[in-house]
Amino acid sequence: MNLQDIKQRFAIIGNNPLLERAIDVASQVAPTDLNVLINGESGTGKEVFPQIIHQNSARKHGQYIAVNCGAIPEGTIDSELFGHEKGSFTGAHDSRKGYFEVADGGTIFLDEVGELPLTTQARLLRVLETGEYIRVGSSKVQKTDVRVVAATNINFTTAIEKGKFREDLYYRLNTVPIILPPLRERKEDIHLLFRKFASDFAAKYRMPAVKLSIEAQQALINYYWPGNIRQLKNITEQISIIEKERDITLESILNYLPNYTNNKLPAVIGGHHSSLTPGADMSERDLLYKVLFEMKKDLNDLKKVVHNMVNVGGGSVAAMPHDDLQTLDRLYRNGDTYPVITNTNDLKVHNPIIVKENADGFSQPIPVEESLSLQDKEIDMIKKALKKHKGKRKYAAQELGISERTLYRKINEYHIEE
Repeated sequence: MNLQDIKQRFAIIGNNPLLERAIDVASQVAPTDLNVLINGESGTGKEVFPQIIHQNSARKHGQYIAVNCGAIPEGTIDSELFGHEKGSFTGAHDSRKGYFEVADGGTIFLDEVGELPLTTQARLLRVLETGEYIRVGSSKVQKTDVRVVAATNINFTTAIEKGKFREDLYYRLNTVPIILPPLRERKEDIHLLFRKFASDFAAKYRMPAVKLSIEAQQALINYYWPGNIRQLKNITEQISIIEKERDITLESILNYLPNYTNNKLPAVIGGHHSSLTPGADMSERDLLYKVLFEMKKDLNDLKKVVHNMVNVGGGSVAAMPHDDLQTLDRLYRNGDTYPVITNTNDLKVHNPIIVKENADGFSQPIPVEESLSLQDKEIDMIKKALKKHKGKRKYAAQELGISERTLYRKINEYHIEE
């Protein structure tokens, strides 16, 4: 089944490369029995991908069970997943099969797997490793053959550090990761989704579909969408029902977009960066902050070096203090190409200034204009991080303070060769 067939069968709207990459990974891994972990913010459509995997696997004729781990009380989650024996706890009047027993030969989708209690995580780890489980109140070991697909919107690194999630279980679940992009990273798909929802609600409520003006479309594209596709669908339904006019203007649509701003710079709302929604990884905005701070620090260091060269060393590199030489070496040790300082054989330094000797015998620093493009700085920092960690994206992303997902997207977006 090709990409377009999968989109049509599972009603997936959009042509974003990151979305299509996720669909492609799901279809490629489906024929295997590998465990899959789907990671994405709430409302990004994670529940569709386990169905893609199940329907394209050899288990498609077996049972498919979706379990919302966050909706089951902690006291009964073990019973729901693994079953229980009669009399094993108050209210257990009969024996009961758990989901792992019922879905034998099929697929279980564990949504919000990060909400599982630690004791249940230990039981789940055993099932994944050996296929064995024990009903609550029983001592008999039972076997099951179940494919597990899990999904979450939590940051596993943080959860593991805080002791809320087992690291060994994470690696067992994360055999094949699928990362879904948030709606704000699928700007080209936003209007497509709105039109689809508007058409659906027009048919449901027997009314003409609403249409957006150019300005209203741009407002949707610029909006942050903390609730992702689910929020867009809800807003489309509200507009379809409440608005009397079918042509929606900018003024009308702004009434449905809370905390809207068309400013694309990082904003602070309620004391927190709006990009840091609950459960979300640090995004490209955090990389932008890091770029700006690094630029400021490097600029201050260079100012100090130039000042010392002019006022202390008289423009001679050989006379520069040892600390300044180390500063230049630190700033340009990664092989960046800059005009080379002349008048010295003592040190080979690539730097942002040229020291030129005038006719009167005095040396004069001549500044070389440096690119102030944030995109160039982002590309430079990503290349340096990848080089430092020998192409290992996980550690490069940690060095940059961003998620692997954002780093992967940036590498593709800027066509960075590793």
